[in-house]
Amino acid sequence: MAYSGKFRPKNPQKYKGDPTKIVWRSLWELKFFRRCDEHPDILEWQSEEIAIPYMNPVKGKTSRYFPDVVVKKRISATEHVMLMIEIKPKKQTRPPDASRKNNTPTGRVSRRYLNEAAAYAVNEAKWKAAQRYCRERNWTFLIFTEDEIQPSKR
Repeated sequence: MAYSGKFRPKNPQKYKGDPTKIVWRSLWELKFFRRCDEHPDILEWQSEEIAIPYMNPVKGKTSRYFPDVVVKKRISATEHVMLMIEIKPKKQTRPPDASRKNNTPTGRVSRRYLNEAAAYAVNEAKWKAAQRYCRERNWTFLIFTEDEIQPSKR
């Protein structure tokens, strides 16, 4: 089941963009948006406000990637860092399991494997474009999974 909705910040002055148009597309995004909105060291943040061109390897043409979050985070009284963050389930940050490639009754390559491989190839192309974009601006690109958004309580 997919979840999505509009996010209404408690601190709209921190949001760089139109705070009435913030959309979360997963419960992980919703949780992270709340953290950005409420954390005192997050000075500014935005969601899907930047478009980064990349070569889509599936379509064979240039597409646009809208990173989930860009954050200006305080690291000291006089310093801050800029972070571009993509939020993905951990299973989508790795290539599909090749051992399950021919997991069909006829032994042919499964449609599921092909879809997962295509999605991973597109994500990898987006992330490489984001890394270049960040490197040019002295920003940091990060991929957050459920592990970073909701760390285990050990």
